[in-house]
Amino acid sequence: MAEQPPRTETPVPALDSLDASGRTVLVRADLNVPLHEGEVTDDLRLEASLPTLRTLLDQGARVVLMSHLGRPKGEPSEELRLGPVAERLRDLLGESVTAARDIVGDDARAKVAACEPGQVVLLENLRFDPGETKNDPEFADRLAAFGDAYVNDAFGAAHRAHASVVGVPDRVQPAVAGELMAAELRTLQGLLEDPPGPFIAILGGAKVSDKIGVIENLLDAVDRLLIGGAMCYTFLAAQGHDMAGSKVETDQLDTCRELLARADRAGTELRLPVDVVAAAEFASDADHRTVPVSEIPEGMMGLDIGPETVASYASTIADAQTLLWNGPMGVFEWDAFAAGTEGIARSVAACTGFTVIGGGDSAAAVRQLGLAEQVSHVSTGGGASLEFLEGIDLPGVAALRKGAA
Repeated sequence: MAEQPPRTETPVPALDSLDASGRTVLVRADLNVPLHEGEVTDDLRLEASLPTLRTLLDQGARVVLMSHLGRPKGEPSEELRLGPVAERLRDLLGESVTAARDIVGDDARAKVAACEPGQVVLLENLRFDPGETKNDPEFADRLAAFGDAYVNDAFGAAHRAHASVVGVPDRVQPAVAGELMAAELRTLQGLLEDPPGPFIAILGGAKVSDKIGVIENLLDAVDRLLIGGAMCYTFLAAQGHDMAGSKVETDQLDTCRELLARADRAGTELRLPVDVVAAAEFASDADHRTVPVSEIPEGMMGLDIGPETVASYASTIADAQTLLWNGPMGVFEWDAFAAGTEGIARSVAACTGFTVIGGGDSAAAVRQLGLAEQVSHVSTGGGASLEFLEGIDLPGVAALRKGAA
């Protein structure tokens, strides 16, 4: 696993520019973790938040922590309360973490008022209030009233123009990036700024339409682009292959033809699967077989890349000096169609270059396989990572830059 290549400084104020001593610091974190029967089942995002929290607490700050959890649609949901998250965070942090039962109401105000230096108050799920996703000025005002400094460490929410992401830093200064946010920005920016070659990107997932912007932005940056997941079937159909019952976005066929032509003009090798695991139905226990991409039987659909493709992609991955992977190779939640994703994950982990997992399902896969420690950087933000790699100025990042101007 290689060291991170040189890159430009994060174009936002950093945590080390903030003197947190004696301050009450509002921290927007991404604690959107999976819960099962009231317990956290994956600590990735909690662990990623710890360095910033420890830095602030060591300086004697009072920390008011903010996060969303799930999609409660603007009203309280007992299953999406942050109490269990506070309990797990308390264990990981080894410091006092008090959970408020509301966001900006009486309980939150009382707990923030009672917060001592070196302690944390976690506000209730931000999305219990419709003002969060609407960036409502009154809701942003009430959040901002809790602190006299702001830290955004929620890269996974940086692509959302929500009250806690853009409204609060517009009202509270200084506003800086936390350590996780800064690391994410430095890493992803480094992929776009002349990284060591060969630079290889692996893209999977369900839809070409979700990743057109990323493909367009990467074609001039990478040496090779390896495609898997259901999105590969639209590319293969664009080349003239009969995909039988596989998922094909017919309205994207011309786009795929143009992307293939653009890759050729750029001298970028765009690789597609040569074999797939096909099944007669979309089900975990469906009868399945491995076939060449040009021989998918009528009525069957591709649900994973095949072993020949895995071997070919693995050989290419081994040569990478810089590597980005975003998106599974098949329906990896089902054992019958998980081999492609697992094979790519193990190849990425074995790569000696600088390796980046672009969040989402790819991050979940390497975590499940116990390979995360063998990867240089596992992003905590799937959607945010994709938008950043498209070249979009994320609202949460722009808000920090605006405050520093």
